[in-house]
Amino acid sequence: QHKDAYQVILDGVKGGAKEKRLAAQFIPKFFKHFPELADSAINAQLDLCEDEDVSIRRQAIKELPQFATGDNLPRVADILTQLLQSDDSAEFNLVNNALLSIFKMDAKGTLGGLFSQILQGEDIVRERAIKFLSTKLKTLPEEVMTKEVEEFILTESKKVLEDVTGEEFVLFMKILSGLKSLQTVSGRQQLVELVAEQADLEQTFNPSDTDCVDRLLQCTRQAVPLFSKNVHSTKFVTYFCEHVLPNLSSLTTLVEGLDIQLEVLKLLAEMSSFCGDMEKLESNLKKLFDKLLEYMPLPPEEAENGENAGNEEPKLQFSYVECLLYSFHQLGRKLPDFLTAKLNAEKLKDFKIRLQYFARGLQVYIRQLRLALQGKTGEALKTEENKIKVVALKITNNINVLIKDLFHIPPSYKSTVTLSWKPVQKADASQKRASEDTTSSSPPKKASPGPKRDARQIYNPPSGKYSSNLGSFSYEQRGGFRGGRGRGWGGRGNRSRGRIY
Repeated sequence: QHKDAYQVILDGVKGGAKEKRLAAQFIPKFFKHFPELADSAINAQLDLCEDEDVSIRRQAIKELPQFATGDNLPRVADILTQLLQSDDSAEFNLVNNALLSIFKMDAKGTLGGLFSQILQGEDIVRERAIKFLSTKLKTLPEEVMTKEVEEFILTESKKVLEDVTGEEFVLFMKILSGLKSLQTVSGRQQLVELVAEQADLEQTFNPSDTDCVDRLLQCTRQAVPLFSKNVHSTKFVTYFCEHVLPNLSSLTTLVEGLDIQLEVLKLLAEMSSFCGDMEKLESNLKKLFDKLLEYMPLPPEEAENGENAGNEEPKLQFSYVECLLYSFHQLGRKLPDFLTAKLNAEKLKDFKIRLQYFARGLQVYIRQLRLALQGKTGEALKTEENKIKVVALKITNNINVLIKDLFHIPPSYKSTVTLSWKPVQKADASQKRASEDTTSSSPPKKASPGPKRDARQIYNPPSGKYSSNLGSFSYEQRGGFRGGRGRGWGGRGNRSRGRIY
């Protein structure tokens, strides 16, 4: 009976500022009484959401949740998602709050609107909608985030993951690993399979293709926190041993300041603890052993008078050796007679000589470090210089423990060490991923070839200078890969543009 009066209110959106302000309040207020004018009412409110006057826009956005009834809710969610592209902070906050309030009315309907924009909206809308999900979902109560809602998120996320950038992939892993239903062993297994699919472990590895290398590293970083004694890393460890280790020296990356070889070895070391039964264990252990030998030099030959025969002292690269020795020690447990039965006597003798030489250099180094740190506590240990020494001591102690194990007859694989870049934790929590601070030390004699990278803790011998270049390297800040190489991490296809109100 008041249809004409409501139509006058709707027409107010074409009037001046005062009429528009009144319309922004009254259109939603009486909306439910005029279902036959629902479309016109929503469209009128949308016009106000795009008004030139910021105060009118804010008022109109604030009232949008009142339109989210029944079949209108997904449409309102879609509209609000598109409005996330606003650069006005107050407006942007209103959109966020409006989305959260309709989430509590109907989570699946709201997610439908968000995902339709992620799949088809403009880049800025897609980016902000993903960001919204990654930051806001975890704040919603359990009665909103039901099992059914979480299953819907997983199903829709899988569609998005068919075509994502590296950065988007990291955010989606954050979203999915936060879901309660995926905290179980089978849930974690599902996530590992998703990551393995993204990493494309069936493809031939190309060490000179930065996109291929970065995709593998980015995916592996996402997988590492998911591994446990029940969720195995076998597929990844196998791929690293078969394809990455043999190409270690030719790896390339566009990430400035990253020691790519060390990064790969660290990931392999972290995964090696959770490797299950491996098909080609012996051949992969051999690849790992061969790579370890490259970093375990033979002692320099001595001249008859007992002096060094002009040969330079070999470089001892402790950080690399810690990773390789740890990985070998972990996988060696699965084939304990590898060193005694699978290697000929000559090779074993050669290995023992290398171990002995490395252990000698190690002892000198450990003594120097202990002496330098003696009596230092609290604040004194927090200086950059001493922080580096503490890490260097962890690395060298770890190598020392592992070498002692391998010197047993027969070699033993019983000792446990905590990798130098991971915080010391109780055994049951050891599978948790360490903080993103990454650390390493350089050789005691001379710096290793190639530029040393920043974002790594670098230790020089006590007489030298110390690196002041410390800091953490945030995995999540590495750029997306829009290079159009290979499935999923290239530029996205021709999605439709423009608003789809």
